[in-house]
Amino acid sequence: MELTINNQVYEFKAGIGFLRDANKRIQQKIEGTDRVKDVGLQYLIAGIIDGEIEDLIDTLDLMNKGCAPRLTKKQIENYIEEVEDIDKLFDEVLGFLKNANVSKRITKDLLRRVEEARKNQ
Repeated sequence: MELTINNQVYEFKAGIGFLRDANKRIQQKIEGTDRVKDVGLQYLIAGIIDGEIEDLIDTLDLMNKGCAPRLTKKQIENYIEEVEDIDKLFDEVLGFLKNANVSKRITKDLLRRVEEARKNQ
């Protein structure tokens, strides 16, 4: 995915590094064991579905990690404050995650659950 920010094109990738960094953000205890599982990506995607700005910032930051040129978190925050259509940006990021191999299944599953919950309201 690419975004043009201040006339500069920036690349964003959802690869294995992104998956690992995102997952490290939240750990969940595995029921019936003394082990934990890294599940941060699931929460990050859920936040994007819910329209959480901070999760959008964190997702863009993690997806730009390792890319050149590298955006600072402050540059991402400024871009989000100034972008004309924030809903379009959310949709673009969500669409990208829905098609990236590392996040495709989680994203589609979360979207399915949201749709089912809406139908049952």
